[in-house]
Amino acid sequence: MIAWTKQLNAAFGTSFLWLICLIYFTQGFRSFVWTAISYQLKDNLKLSPSASQFVFSVAFFPWSIKPLYGILSDCIPIKGRKRIPYLVIATVLSLVPWFILGLFSTMRNSTWHLMVLLTAQNLGSAMADVVVDAMIAEAVRYDRASFAGDLQSISWSSMALGGICGSLLGGYALSNLQIDAIFLLFSVLPCIQLLSCYFVEENSVNSKVTPEDSIIRDSHMNASTLDEDSPLTKKSHSNTRRRKKVKKNAKGRGVNSSKPKISKKEDSLVLKWFHSLKEAIYDLCRAFRQPMIWRPMSWFFLAHVTIPNLSTIIFYYETEVLKLEASFLGTARVVGWLGLMLGTFIYNRHLKYMTLRRILMCAQIGLAFLNLLQMVVVSRKNIAFGVSDKIMVLFGSALADGINQFKFMPFLILSGQLCPPGIEGTLFALFMSINNLGTTIGSFVGAGLASLLNIDSGSFDNLLLGIIVHALCNFIPIAFLFLIPKEATGLST
Repeated sequence: MIAWTKQLNAAFGTSFLWLICLIYFTQGFRSFVWTAISYQLKDNLKLSPSASQFVFSVAFFPWSIKPLYGILSDCIPIKGRKRIPYLVIATVLSLVPWFILGLFSTMRNSTWHLMVLLTAQNLGSAMADVVVDAMIAEAVRYDRASFAGDLQSISWSSMALGGICGSLLGGYALSNLQIDAIFLLFSVLPCIQLLSCYFVEENSVNSKVTPEDSIIRDSHMNASTLDEDSPLTKKSHSNTRRRKKVKKNAKGRGVNSSKPKISKKEDSLVLKWFHSLKEAIYDLCRAFRQPMIWRPMSWFFLAHVTIPNLSTIIFYYETEVLKLEASFLGTARVVGWLGLMLGTFIYNRHLKYMTLRRILMCAQIGLAFLNLLQMVVVSRKNIAFGVSDKIMVLFGSALADGINQFKFMPFLILSGQLCPPGIEGTLFALFMSINNLGTTIGSFVGAGLASLLNIDSGSFDNLLLGIIVHALCNFIPIAFLFLIPKEATGLST
């Protein structure tokens, strides 16, 4: 382990590895402060479950437009650098809202102010996630390709460690600290992250960027690519030739211009940015129009949109009716992380040779029957059999995250297989954004269902009906499995 760490330090530098570990740890540790947000909406602002879920849905929307951040950092360098300036901007966006919420009670006690600040914070976090993935991809591609798996392992391990620590400490902090202190404590991590940015060196690109250089990566995965002789690859080469002609013509026009040199330089730079953005978006849209790409992505989108997300309503029920403490809910999230890791292990050991259609069908059926546990808790049948609520919640949390991983792993594998060379990074970020957008819309659907059934704080009479609807909706995506390639398996190669 020590020798492995020394090799990575020698290859990439201590400051670079420290920044990677810190950013991913912070992403996982966000559960520390978002638990406090849940209680702020419920206890202090007295919002209904549907209203709270609406706030969360809006606040997490920036995670649904991640390709935008990647295209901007790829095509529009700031002072000749593509990554560190954007990472600094992202860190400031993720830092300032916590300072404001911690120092000004009027801001955190206003629903609209809180929602705007949380949205800005998520914008910074999502942008930082995209940029640091791009930095990893660049380091692996240009410096030490043999360390690709090691860097991915570091990112996953750091995020998992952050998630476990944040979940454990979040419940404890809520029991012993004021909510403003929790916001200020969490802001320490973005502060350290901002300071760390200044110790990482980045070479200037002199604004010479093309969309083929797009290397944004998401979810810390090594995406496999299509065959070099594929039509998408050939079109990418022809686009490169067209871009060279455009740049040549633009240069020729610049020579004949009568404007001052400074003005011509600025116009040329803006023109480069415009053409880079235009070609990046064009390549992205052209690739996504391929049936082999949009059909499976449509399934994953539908798999979220058609299933109402009732997580916030369940949180209200667990705290108000079951009287579960914040510290216990933090423990339940830790068990969920462990279930996720176990699900990953089981998938890689036993399920990766199965067809994706079969894996996804089993996952949807498993999630549907998992609602039986929630039905038992809501109907209080577990008490009649002498099973405590805490055991049911812990068991359900581990199972839910484990089964969801059976659904998410095929998404990662299939996304990697579909990404064509040249724009694989940005396209993969688009896939993740589609997945996130589906989750966000699913949250809106869940909020609408709660409002329709009049499920409110202190009024959970129709919660059992809502869970039954949720269980039945899990079968809807099975009807659209024809969108998934028939022969595709869980193997990444």
